[in-house]
Amino acid sequence: MTNSTIHINDSTKLKLKLLKDAGDMTYDKLIRALLSLIPEGDEEGKYTDEFKASFLEGSLDIAEGRIVSLKEMKKKLDLDL
Repeated sequence: MTNSTIHINDSTKLKLKLLKDAGDMTYDKLIRALLSLIPEGDEEGKYTDEFKASFLEGSLDIAEGRIVSLKEMKKKLDLDL
């Protein structure tokens, strides 16, 4: 196995380290475990790498509060549809 260097924010590095230490894993095993959480596909077939990347970006948008539900938006705009 060859080693690589990646550049990540300090806060990301800390989160990864805490997960790594809690699970007694290597960084490689931790990253593979996180990647395995991305669905491979559905009943219609396998997802493309582009779709998987979009899925991750969308999940991050939700987790970080950049996406609101339709119900929340209707309430915010005072719409009763």
